[in-house]
Amino acid sequence: MNPEPHDDQPEPTGRPRAAVILNPIKVPDADEFRAKVDAALSERGYDDSLWLETTVDDAGYAMAHRAIEETADLVVVAGGDGTVRVVCAELARTNIPVAILPAGTGNLLARNLGITLDLDVALAELLDGTEQRIDSVLVKGDQLDTDRFVVMAGLGLDAAIIADARPELKAKVGWAAYVISAVKNLNHPFVRVEITVDDQAPVRRRARTVVIGNVGTLQANIPLLPDASPADGRIDAVVLAPRRVGQWPRLALSLLIKRLRESHIERFSGERIQVRAAKVVGRQLDGDTIEDGRTLSAEVDPSALVVRIPAPDRAGA
Repeated sequence: MNPEPHDDQPEPTGRPRAAVILNPIKVPDADEFRAKVDAALSERGYDDSLWLETTVDDAGYAMAHRAIEETADLVVVAGGDGTVRVVCAELARTNIPVAILPAGTGNLLARNLGITLDLDVALAELLDGTEQRIDSVLVKGDQLDTDRFVVMAGLGLDAAIIADARPELKAKVGWAAYVISAVKNLNHPFVRVEITVDDQAPVRRRARTVVIGNVGTLQANIPLLPDASPADGRIDAVVLAPRRVGQWPRLALSLLIKRLRESHIERFSGERIQVRAAKVVGRQLDGDTIEDGRTLSAEVDPSALVVRIPAPDRAGA
């Protein structure tokens, strides 16, 4: 059965229509932003764009469903990593292209897709760009309904850093707030984990953190998972396990210099990765903490999401 039309649904015009999902907290001047986006879309033939704002209680679920119901030809999402994750999760397998305008602190999917962090430039490059299919990752675990992520999921230190990066500090210093939080949490306790990749035998490790990634690069271009690609039909995982606080500097350096060997870093790759911790620990999905638990089970959904990216000759310009 087709959904009932909304009262403000316009009559079909034959021109493409965009839906813009905006987290108003992340955009300093929402009115100015709306005027810029409407003008840019209109110049490219989009008609009467549907504007949807996220709320404190809904990071984008209902908004994404509204865009699907009204058969939007393009969804533009402007918000942080959490808003992007929710919208991309709902749009997976719909074939509706998503244009991600970076407006948060991390902007990790945008960074890994070569999208500039300058909102005005990103808007032009994406609307004049091309489309690419990327993977989405199905994830489940104890105390967690089946969900999706597009960037990274983690447990242990990774989640503690995100939990301790206060919103007011992120507003003042941006992603450096995560660096400050990381320094505070360097002595985060170890947790014993069991890691299972595809149908291989489980391996057991003593880790500070385990991160499963669909992309590989963090802020400041730190390649946490240097072989990860959002379009390779695989997911990657990294285990960080320095025994002492004093070992963190060399570990950090080895992340930047690939040829520098570091025994406290171990990586895995496959289509399915399960991490089971011996005790309840903090967990996160794409930069948002979720309920503490013991397991994260991730499985790649290849080419599930269509995203807009800058044309090759304009990427990073």
